[in-house]
Amino acid sequence: MPQEFSFDVVSEVDLNVVGECVNVALKEIANRFDFKDAKASLELDAKEKKIIVRAVDEYKVDAALDVLYTRLAKRGVPIKNFTKGKVEQALGQTARMPVTIQSGIPTDKAKEMVAAIKQAKLKVNASIQGDQLRVSSKSKDELQSAIALLKGGSFGLELQFKNFR
Repeated sequence: MPQEFSFDVVSEVDLNVVGECVNVALKEIANRFDFKDAKASLELDAKEKKIIVRAVDEYKVDAALDVLYTRLAKRGVPIKNFTKGKVEQALGQTARMPVTIQSGIPTDKAKEMVAAIKQAKLKVNASIQGDQLRVSSKSKDELQSAIALLKGGSFGLELQFKNFR
């Protein structure tokens, strides 16, 4: 009886590392001269998976976000999984921007991935399981082709491949 091989496609962001990066970015913002009197701050809401960036104006909000993105990139956190919101004017003549952290694969993106795999006519079975995608086949070569296809696709998420068995 032939053995079935499989792997899981996930998109994960480690919130502990994000929290550490937020703290380091806050220290850098506090010490930089160009942020003097900017009242810039970063707040991580781990439950809602959001970061709130605040500063005096829209330019300083973007600059503070760039500092955070630099820290995240140095730690290997996928920047693709962060979605910038619209800059809002807050009370006290400050600006605020929510940044959403996408952890897990949304259903619509998972359906796009399944459709791409089917369109490539690979001999694999792809199934959506919650916020991840399971791809299985009798051939390891077909699974390698599926990984290459998914890595090459632009789905707007940083994908990780786990549990290759």
